[in-house]
Amino acid sequence: MTQIERTLYVFRNMRIGFEAKRAFHNFTGLGNYARSVIQILANHYPANQYFIYSPKLKKNNRTDFLYLLSNGTIRTSPFKLFKSYWRSKGIISQLVKDKVELFHGLSHEIPFGLNKKGIKSVVTIHDLIYIRFPHFFKPIDRFIYGIKFRSACENSDRIIAISQQTKNDIVQFFGIDERKIDVVYQGCDPIFNLPISAAELAQVRLNYQLPTNYLLCVGTLENRKNQLVILKALVHLPEHIHLVLVGKSSPYEHVLRDFILANQLEDRVSIVSNVDFKDLPAIYQQAEMFVYPSLFEGFGIPILEALTSGIPVIAAKGSCLEEAGGPHSLYFQPHDEIELTASIAQILADKFLKNEMIKNGNEFALKFSEENIAKNLQEVYHKTIQDSNL
Repeated sequence: MTQIERTLYVFRNMRIGFEAKRAFHNFTGLGNYARSVIQILANHYPANQYFIYSPKLKKNNRTDFLYLLSNGTIRTSPFKLFKSYWRSKGIISQLVKDKVELFHGLSHEIPFGLNKKGIKSVVTIHDLIYIRFPHFFKPIDRFIYGIKFRSACENSDRIIAISQQTKNDIVQFFGIDERKIDVVYQGCDPIFNLPISAAELAQVRLNYQLPTNYLLCVGTLENRKNQLVILKALVHLPEHIHLVLVGKSSPYEHVLRDFILANQLEDRVSIVSNVDFKDLPAIYQQAEMFVYPSLFEGFGIPILEALTSGIPVIAAKGSCLEEAGGPHSLYFQPHDEIELTASIAQILADKFLKNEMIKNGNEFALKFSEENIAKNLQEVYHKTIQDSNL
């Protein structure tokens, strides 16, 4: 095959399969990623054919578009039982029938034996937090993740890491050749780019009883997310500054509420669960700033949501949050409430700094546009196919 023939072969339209269980059943991080990848590729590269595989389906306003894709086909397990077997092995016969050329495991795993059927594979690894912070995970979960994640990295043709930090961890903990790994960043949902009227903003403020002059943090209320450090900083800030915590509850919420009571912060902290996703942009846009103190993340989508919403960001050092927040956000040591307090006070006192952070942060967020992400994903797919035909 000549170089011209290789190029023409590679840049033809492709038949791509997705492991999409979380696209239908997870409505936070991994599910958002899965839906986003499918949607932006279908929109920006419509000539490809996309096959979407899930053991079972769920239909709601977050998944409706999957049923409407003109270039997409949904497949489900033919088994009433053993659906986990279908995802890990039995699915391969369906991939062969569908003439899938490349299979993308969107969240840490691929079926066993793909290479024996001549099907190329890519796996996305979001993070290896279970290795860095094992005490946050049950032993059985760490055991299962260890088998699945390592196997996927070793047996896939290429790996997508969602940050440079995750790429470094894959190399360090699994010993994978860095040349096999591509960093492809995520973006945030297009809903955060849509204009919101003053009436809509006011209605969301009323619906969720939002205070004025509030700091915002969005993320599951759990130890790793480290929301307690914001409460500690709040003690040192003027009393008119409030904090709104948006996120799913966990036992860690009791730690937060105990601190709130002990420090008489009841009138300054709002904990809001069960927020309708469509209301999130309005909650972001009415905040003074966004604080993300997580001890470790694979990337940090809420930071992009905040930058896109036009508010300044303060985030913790030590993982990949600098990659998501860019050079114009502020960063602090994750357990240092005094450093965090100083950063918050600096933004509150300096309107020029705040406006510059908003302007530059919004420009930085454009780096994570759907067009760029789709192009980067398509290039990884082409590279994977090309490597097999050289």
